Amino acid sequence: MLDPEILAGGGVNEVVRIGSTVQRPTGPWSPVVHGLLRHLRAQGFTASPAVHGVTDDGFEILDFLPGEVSNYPATPAAASMEALESAAELLRSYHDATMDYARDVVGGWMLPARVPVEVICHGDYAPHNCVLDGDRVVGIIDFDTAHPGPRLWDVAYAVYRWATTTAPTNAAGFGTAEEQARRARLFCDRYGLDAADLTSLVDTIIARLHALVDFMYAQAAAGNAAFASHLADGHHLQYLADAAYLNEQRAVFDRQLGPGGG
Repeated sequence: MLDPEILAGGGVNEVVRIGSTVQRPTGPWSPVVHGLLRHLRAQGFTASPAVHGVTDDGFEILDFLPGEVSNYPATPAAASMEALESAAELLRSYHDATMDYARDVVGGWMLPARVPVEVICHGDYAPHNCVLDGDRVVGIIDFDTAHPGPRLWDVAYAVYRWATTTAPTNAAGFGTAEEQARRARLFCDRYGLDAADLTSLVDTIIARLHALVDFMYAQAAAGNAAFASHLADGHHLQYLADAAYLNEQRAVFDRQLGPGGG
């Protein structure tokens, strides 16, 4: 029998690897997430784990995706330009593979659907939920926060995490505002974001960070110990500081995200 291995980086859920599979706690949203993962496989998208069922004590059994997963501060591989570009391309492929499922399965998710419903947002598309092979992003994990919504809502948080659009006080971020803005534009170009969404990106990142803080408060109030701990540690204050920083640096980002940028 293979010995279980607790995987590092599970900020909310404990994830245990047993051989070529992982086991994670399930929630009320797990049936629609499992349906999503099966749909992705049917669409030929193989960068997400396959579902192998649920144990009698309520743990989902998924493929273990081999590779490296970065925590923060980002590893050199996760901070590389190849990781940035391949992350954007993989997110686009993932979104495109979810369009039919987004139209057909609106309810049952952890997070409410957002309009316009275009795709199934991953909800937390960041280095800590992506698998790298060298400097290239090749896999996506942890779909608990998946929910129907617009592409831009998911791209905005991805840009925040991969570009990064963080204040100098955030140890998880790196780069000057100018460097961050150039990386943000490159991510969006590799994704294929249209001009209208580019002009809304800064406001959407700010809104996304405020929504994240609201979610943290709601989860803590509902008795979620992990989110209560995050609030006690001041994570929400950093998100709000990053939102304020992005607003202060808006002109820098607008130059890169506008028609003459990139």
